[in-house]
Amino acid sequence: QVQLVESGGGLVQAGGSLRLSCAASGLALSGYAMGWFRQAPGKEREFLARISWNGGSTVYADSVKGRFTISRDNAKNTVYLQMSSLKPEDTAVYYCAASDRAFVISRVDDYDYWGQGTQVTVSS
Repeated sequence: QVQLVESGGGLVQAGGSLRLSCAASGLALSGYAMGWFRQAPGKEREFLARISWNGGSTVYADSVKGRFTISRDNAKNTVYLQMSSLKPEDTAVYYCAASDRAFVISRVDDYDYWGQGTQVTVSS
């Protein structure tokens, strides 16, 4: 059974930092591109960042570029999202996702496996 489990969310003040983790079981992440998304209440799921299977290529949404960093450790079967300079508008449920497509970037439908999400709340 494939599982992606996010952790590291929580409550943080504006300007603070958090590091999210996404650990996989039943799936070797080394064969997958990985993405991070978020969804705020009443809004569509929003692409944040994608990393290629070997970490050699990353793509970021403009809304988080320069503040968020995606990374991976295939030996630990885990992907990370380091978030800094957090703003209240970053408040959302954050999801990791895995895709075996060669050219996946931001389309939700291109990802095959999803975690259950972790809540991030940024207070002003």
